This record gives sequence, structure tokens and C-alpha cells, in this order.
Amino acid sequence: MKYVSRMKPEFMLSEIRDYVKGDVSLADIYRTIQPLAYDMGIRLEPAGGDYRARRLPAAKSLILNESERKAQEEFLASPGVPDRLEKLIEKYVGKKTGKSWSDPAVIGKLRNAITGQKAEYWKEGSKRRITYETGYSILGYLAYQFPVYFIQSEHILFELAVDGLLKDRMKMLDAGTGPGTVPLALIDIYRRIGRGEAVVYSLEKYDENAEAFNALVPAYAKGTGVKAEKPMRADLRSLKMDELPDNVDLMFFSNVLNELGGDIERKAGIVRGMADKLSKDGNIVIVEPADKASSMEMRRLVVALMNKGLGVYSPCSFIWCVRCHPESCWTFQEREDIRPTRFMQKVAEEEPFKFINTDIKYSYAVLRHDKLSREKYRVPEKAKFARLSRMKDHVGKHINVVASVMSGDLGDKNDHVYKICDGTSAKPVYAILSDYHISPKNEALKAAKYGQIVEIYGVLVRYNKDYDAYNLFVTRNTDVKAAGIEEPHQ
Repeated sequence: MKYVSRMKPEFMLSEIRDYVKGDVSLADIYRTIQPLAYDMGIRLEPAGGDYRARRLPAAKSLILNESERKAQEEFLASPGVPDRLEKLIEKYVGKKTGKSWSDPAVIGKLRNAITGQKAEYWKEGSKRRITYETGYSILGYLAYQFPVYFIQSEHILFELAVDGLLKDRMKMLDAGTGPGTVPLALIDIYRRIGRGEAVVYSLEKYDENAEAFNALVPAYAKGTGVKAEKPMRADLRSLKMDELPDNVDLMFFSNVLNELGGDIERKAGIVRGMADKLSKDGNIVIVEPADKASSMEMRRLVVALMNKGLGVYSPCSFIWCVRCHPESCWTFQEREDIRPTRFMQKVAEEEPFKFINTDIKYSYAVLRHDKLSREKYRVPEKAKFARLSRMKDHVGKHINVVASVMSGDLGDKNDHVYKICDGTSAKPVYAILSDYHISPKNEALKAAKYGQIVEIYGVLVRYNKDYDAYNLFVTRNTDVKAAGIEEPHQ
């Protein structure tokens, strides 16, 4: 196949029989070649009783043009599950229950399932047991959690695309895929921009999730360049690594590692073992809920993975070229609320406060084999910035600091509060800007994106004994600017 594809950009698969000794059928050749075709850069398409083999150009970064970026940005400005996908979910619910998706009996059982799931989510340690072993557990997920996780995944995938980390043809592996939440998000982005190809592999433990995946993902992928293989049935805790595909370009762990139980080292071992299947420029995305326990554990997991040789691309950056100490690091991304689906609204008719789930908050990290980082900035030698680990030496003083903005606005209408980090401090540090002190000199703090590095000049340091944290007070005379940007000459 390699030889012939180098000689001919396009040929019939039956021609390979001329190069094989002995009697071999076309079906034998296809069965051998089909799993390897993607890695060989060959596309196989049925052609009568044969297959047409076409040599493909090498995969390259999927660079979005202005109109493609605008289309996705407009969608994410007021996000919701697309109508086409909503209808597929409603159809699946009807098929699964034998009743209309809006039937009162169905809705009643869904409310019970969602209530039970929510109770489990808030438990910690060995008492926590989240499973999807019954039909109504996955239907409850589709009604309540799925819309948020679907849009959340689109935000992350779009960030990767903007940074040039998605490819126009790539291989993806989604670990703990559920009903295919992340693959459906990838399909939706590729559908919206009108291009991009992917082969999607997935791992799933539960029968009900795999059934939902097979009903939803291939149907939604029709008309796109995404091909979804059926989920491989596996428990991450007893996974056989040799059964995974090689040269994976994108590996996702979305809201799954926190459900495994066990210690950090065991989870890090699972992820690190799977990372051996990653391509040399591939990316691993780990996403967890924004609650304090899950978020802080995820940061500790990332450090454990760094100790095992992986590098962090985002959102953390190590501007002082030292490792962080994340024992008390609670940081998360916050996005625009989603529009509830018809399904969610029906479930929430009687108790909206209990069954409407529209806010998006999540903790995440992108890891790689190499040292590539979203933020290239490193503190210059002899720069006059104080490390956040030394705040105890500067209480009551006005100083200069440089740090990443690691939260949205955590304050209220009077005081704007942002968690900041430079990778050195074991205690939380917050930049506080009162509404009264907002000025053109410090507006860059409010405008900073999650993970962006800013330089802050002339900030007052205070210690908050109640929270064992440091507050840096930004005044109207404090200068804030994006790090690494030279001021224009006057």
C-alpha cells in the first residue's frame, strides 16, 4: 500500500493483489488495511465491488479564517444545543422509553434520576459513587448535565483551534465518553465552519452510555468529515494500553477522572500510560467540575503528570521557571450561561430552581509531550517584580508584581476580585479593584482573559487572616498592562 500510494495518488485496492504472494481476497486486503489507512494517509472509499484508495496530503493545523472564527464566536456568545441535535436526543428518549420524550411519566422518572445523581455528585471520597447503569440515569444526564458539558467542550475545542492545535485531519480519543458529549461538540464545530476531518475513538464502561453514543454520534456526524468508531468497552482502571489506537492527536478526559476514586498517583499513572499513544505534537485535555474539591484535585494531578514528564500548555504558565505548589489552588474558567433545551425546560416545569442547569464553570488543563506553552512570557532577568511567594515580606507596601489572571470576576458590583498566580505561591493571592478606583491605567485587569499574564505596578499588599490569603489592592494610580508588551515611545 505504501509503495503503490507513492507511485500513484489514486488507485483501486484490488491492484494490491498483484503484489501479494498466494491467494488473497479483496475482503482480506480491506480487513488488513482499513485500520491502518488513516496513519498511512490513505482514504478508502467504496467503488462498485472495489475500493478507491486516494493518497491524502499531510495533515496540518486547522487555521480558522475570519468568517469561521466569527461563526463560532457568535454561537458561543449565546450558546445552546443546536436544534438538530436536540431533535436527535428527543428521538432517542422516545425510542428508549417507548413514549414521547415529554410524556409526564417519563419526565417524572427523569426528575428522580437527576435528583439522585446530584446527591452523588456532592459526596466526597469513598462515599461518592456515580454510575450510568440504568436507562434513566443516562436520560437524566442528557436532560440536565449534557447541555452544559457539550457547550463547555466547544469552548475548549475552539480555544485549541484558535491556538492552531487542532488539525484539518486528526485522530481523537475520548476517555469516558458517556453518550459522546465531546465527539458531538467536535462534530458541531466542524459542521459550523464547514471543514475539518477526524476519526473519533472512545472508551466507555457502561452499556447505556455506549448505546446512547451509537444512537447520537454517527447520526449527528452525517454530512461532516467526522467518522466515529463504536466505543471501546473499557474501565480506565483496568485498561489494556495495547488496545488503544496509536498516534492520537487529541486525547480528552472530560469530567471522568474525578469519578474514578483512588489516589492522585494512580490517576496520573493511567493518564501517563495513555499519553504514550499520543502523537509527538498531540494534546491531552483534562476537564473537571469547578467545585473546590474536584478543581483542587485536578491541579494536584497536573503537577503529578509534570513529574512524570508531561508539559503544561495552558492555562497555567510558569513565568519564574519554577514548579507551582497547588495544595490550595482553586481556580476555574467561567463562561456565558447556555440556553436550556426543550428537554431541560420540560423537566424543570414544576421546579426550575432544581432542574435548570445553565451556568458554565470548569477547571481544565492542556498537556503535551513537548515544552510548548500558550504564554511565552518569562520574567526578564533583573526585572523589578516581587514573587507572590514573598508577599509576607511586603505587607503594607506598594510593590510591582507579574502574574496570570486565573479567574473571572469573583467579586460584586462594588469590588472586582481576581485570583492571580505566578507559579510560586503556596497561599492564594487576589487582585482587588474597587469600582471607585477603575481608571484607564488599570482597566487591563478587568479585560484580561483567563490565563493571561499581566504586569501590575504600584499595588498595595494586605494579608487576609480569615482566609490565609493575600489581597493586592489596585488603585486608580496602579498601572496594569499585558505582560511583555512594550510601551510605545512618546
